[in-house]
Amino acid sequence: MFQEAAIRAWQHAAQLEPGAEALRPWLFAVVRNLVVDGHRVRRSRPPEVDDESLRRMPVPDGVEHTLTTRVVVDAMRDLAPFQREVLLHLYHMGRSVSRTARVLGVPPGTVKSRTHYAMRALRAGLSSRGLR
Repeated sequence: MFQEAAIRAWQHAAQLEPGAEALRPWLFAVVRNLVVDGHRVRRSRPPEVDDESLRRMPVPDGVEHTLTTRVVVDAMRDLAPFQREVLLHLYHMGRSVSRTARVLGVPPGTVKSRTHYAMRALRAGLSSRGLR
């Protein structure tokens, strides 16, 4: 930046008087304009990315989702059938506790307790498989 200011002063040497009082404010104005121009250029263009960064950039390919689904399905298989059933009704089918209780023929409190213990067992099964 200061080199650019010196080059501009050299280019305008014919208009500037050496030792004049106006030289210093002129140089400050040139440096200030260079700083403002540099800031505007950086804001107007996105940062450049080299090819190496692009090669390491993750690509959403669904593998993570597929693996997570597989682990959850395996953990669900470890649950007791009545626990798995209540979780499917509540979370997969989106039913309410009262609707699930009617469909399963059990009281709502039973649905709630089965859900609690099923979630606890599922959480333990996922933790043992490395998921949280």
